Amino acid sequence: MKKSLKVIGLAAAMMFSGHIYAQNLDIYKNIEFKMPQVAETSFPANTVSITQFGGIAGGNVKNTEAFKKAIENLSKKGGGKLVVPRGMWLTGPIELKSNINLHVEEGAFIIFSKDKNDYPLVDVSFEGLNTVRCQSPIFARNANNIAITGKGVIDGSGDAWRAIKKGKVSESEWKEIVKSGGILSSDGKTWYPSESYKKGFESSSNFNVPDKISKEELKSVKDFLRPVMVSLVGCDKVLLDGPTFQNSPAWNLHPLMCSNVILRNLTVRNPWFSQNGDGVDLESCKNVLIYDNTFDVGDDAICIKSGKNEDGRKRNMPTENVIIKNNVVYHGHGGFVVGSEMSGGARNIHVSDCTFIGTDIGLRFKTTRGRGGIVENIYIKNIDMINIPTQVIGFNMFYEGASPVLEDGQKKEGNNTPEKVYPVTDETPVFRNIFFKNINAVNSYEAITLFGLAEMNLKNIVIEDSQFDTKKALTIVDADGIQLKNVKLKYAEGTGATVYNSKNINLSTVKFESANKPYIKVLGNKTGAVLLPKEITSDKNLLSIGTEVAKNAVK
Repeated sequence: MKKSLKVIGLAAAMMFSGHIYAQNLDIYKNIEFKMPQVAETSFPANTVSITQFGGIAGGNVKNTEAFKKAIENLSKKGGGKLVVPRGMWLTGPIELKSNINLHVEEGAFIIFSKDKNDYPLVDVSFEGLNTVRCQSPIFARNANNIAITGKGVIDGSGDAWRAIKKGKVSESEWKEIVKSGGILSSDGKTWYPSESYKKGFESSSNFNVPDKISKEELKSVKDFLRPVMVSLVGCDKVLLDGPTFQNSPAWNLHPLMCSNVILRNLTVRNPWFSQNGDGVDLESCKNVLIYDNTFDVGDDAICIKSGKNEDGRKRNMPTENVIIKNNVVYHGHGGFVVGSEMSGGARNIHVSDCTFIGTDIGLRFKTTRGRGGIVENIYIKNIDMINIPTQVIGFNMFYEGASPVLEDGQKKEGNNTPEKVYPVTDETPVFRNIFFKNINAVNSYEAITLFGLAEMNLKNIVIEDSQFDTKKALTIVDADGIQLKNVKLKYAEGTGATVYNSKNINLSTVKFESANKPYIKVLGNKTGAVLLPKEITSDKNLLSIGTEVAKNAVK
């Protein structure tokens, strides 16, 4: 009897004016760190339709004022549900306010205006920097208890904002794009939506640093300053549940400095060639659930960020306490990604039971000198991948730059110049304590690349109970404390492993499988304490140790 009352009490606690928002408590099972249960939204019973405020379906009449009036009406009543019924609803930007649930019914299609005059320039944060860009189609700032729900479709008309390269589309598609208007680059290989966009694209100015650019210049390149589609800044209790979000001008979903965020049952889509066409960029957020979603996008799919360089360090807000489960990613530059704007840090993140199908990189970690920030306590397990054209697991501390070594772990031939020594400062990024378990990949290009920094090695990276069937196998550069436990590397060409300037490397239980005999290279005068399988160390034909490597560094 007591147990029954407890269950009833839980349901009652999550019920508000006849609505039950049943959170799946299984989502918290087997999480490696402590985090509070994410607070979920609940709304008053007030329900209105967009049609009650002059909304007209059909896709020809802008409903911007109708959305504004409906939200203001609900807001005065203390909040509630704004229903968008079946039909095509053209509109300009929509501002969500506290206690509003924008409910897009099945068959409803919200399409945002292609008229750039509807999107004024505003102060925002984009790519981790405080900057100026066009107003987002859907936005909220410092709102509490907001939601976008239903099974409808929300389209950002991103094709009106983005440039397109000729080589990215078919000949017939290119002809249609050129015929639609816009302007071509001087070489005829890139289509720009407007002269304003072209001017911004070809300018030498960095528009993400607007304090050095006049307002007049910003206005003259307004079309180039594409907005994210859904911008939620400083909000608490956010629920996105059910809709399809597609065709965003830049990033699709961008919760920034938000808490108690739930993203579930979403379909997030962008053309594969859409520059900055990310799925979700979770930036400096706390207490987040992302589960049961599908992504097929033009850039990173599920991305963790926390600000860039000095702006991010000053903000000093890590993304933390995040659970990501049961998601499918098709195209994207990365399936699950940390960085590269992670200057505020990231910690306590769990990723499990995801499938990546043709994603450019599977599990992607990227940063560079100058970022700073500490990324730690990341737990990733039960990930299946197929047709990954680059790395299944990739760490790149030289994002947008070049590593001092080639992919085989050696300097360019004839280059005897000593590597530059960098000091450790607050601009030095730190990646440590990252754990992978049961990672399975087939028909992919490269299993694992771990590229750290000479002055700040990747630290304590553990991969266990995993199998990789790839063209290339393993590269470790500037790392400390790398363990591969019960890992099978089946590869078609190259070395089984290259280790360069790394220490405390344990590959003793790795099973190397290749059409040729497995071959391992160990290089670099900073290398030490490398453990290899007995079958490798007992056969001199399978192991190459550089003359600069200290004696007894390899066992």
